[in-house]
Amino acid sequence: MKTILIIGMGRFGHHLCINFSKMNNEVMIIDKDEDKVSDLLPYATTAKVGDCTNEEVLKSLGISNFDLCFICIGSNFQSSLEITSLVKEMGGKYVVSKANRDIHAKFLLRNGADEVVYPDRDIAEKIAVRHSANHVFDYVELTEGYSIL
Repeated sequence: MKTILIIGMGRFGHHLCINFSKMNNEVMIIDKDEDKVSDLLPYATTAKVGDCTNEEVLKSLGISNFDLCFICIGSNFQSSLEITSLVKEMGGKYVVSKANRDIHAKFLLRNGADEVVYPDRDIAEKIAVRHSANHVFDYVELTEGYSIL
């Protein structure tokens, strides 16, 4: 069991919360929109409403207590960048940030993200591989040119 912080409860953050919860992890969620948080109360261990670009809000979360911190803000890159940097500065052990473009990923990695994910691109690549070949149910890319099908 891991302790997980998810900041930003859009579609990606929403699905992360539900799936981590189903795997018996402790999940804290936070968003500045109360409606997005209230939908996930049955899945989250703790839920808060607040603007994470505010350092005081982030300090109140106890960032260093989480095994994983996910920054799931895709619509406002500046906020995503600020929050990623602040979370890492406040002791985030492993910070995963969502990006929409390669230039975003570059800046997120330079400012504290340990890993950057592109949810839409990643799933599109996986589906294209799976449906381009016959009898492939799933695949995992190990390195460029090597995969498990």
